[in-house]
Amino acid sequence: MNNLPVCQTLLLELHNGVLHITLNRPECRNAMSLQMVAELRSVLAAVRDDRGVRALVIGGAGGHFCAGGDLKDMANTRTQGSSAHRDLNRLFGALLQEVQHAPQVVITVLQGTVLGGGFGLACVSDIAMADHQAQFGLPETSLGLLPAQIAPFVVQRIGLTQARRLALTAARFDGNQARRMGLVHFVEHDPQALAERLDEVLAHVLCCAPEANAMTKKLLLASAGQPSDELLDQAAQWFSEAVTGAEGVEGTMAFVQKRKPGWAI
Repeated sequence: MNNLPVCQTLLLELHNGVLHITLNRPECRNAMSLQMVAELRSVLAAVRDDRGVRALVIGGAGGHFCAGGDLKDMANTRTQGSSAHRDLNRLFGALLQEVQHAPQVVITVLQGTVLGGGFGLACVSDIAMADHQAQFGLPETSLGLLPAQIAPFVVQRIGLTQARRLALTAARFDGNQARRMGLVHFVEHDPQALAERLDEVLAHVLCCAPEANAMTKKLLLASAGQPSDELLDQAAQWFSEAVTGAEGVEGTMAFVQKRKPGWAI
């Protein structure tokens, strides 16, 4: 573990070739701050060429996976202009790309809140398992924003038809619905069953040669086509325009003030 970075927003535990990464901001349901994005990227970089690390298991502390982007970061960025919002948004897209292309097998364990950026992380995992009561959703449009960096990965994961319905309604759904649409592979009814399923999946992963897995993953992703840098750059620009526009200001303020935005009926 000596080569792993010191993190304030993540808990790291390396055991038998499996690195367990726990998003650790339970006071805000593990909302993804700029610091958390940076720390996740540094962890991925540290293990990228280490074939002794066979799998990455990403979960969340306090009974939740991730409530999405940290709106406090957005509020703090507002005074810096639209380019700062664009850059902040694009950093999350870079994280999603790096998780997607990690040579290790990436497993997400999804409990409680799985929204926005948390939803995006689930979409770039190789294997996803969820509690049946986990709550999934893309709430961005209800805040006057866009799921800018997440959308291409959602489309790739569950298809355009389902992505359109979810993104354009901000609808919430549970683990069983997530399995039916192909977002997750396994759904369990209690934490013990979820832990046992994780052990079972890891046993299978560890039967596979690490370099063969890395190259097979690379081949599979190339076969399916990838969200491009150009698309994610454009999406970040659209996001910055949305977050500084009238709807974005009203939506985020309404969220902070715990009221409905002006357009909600």
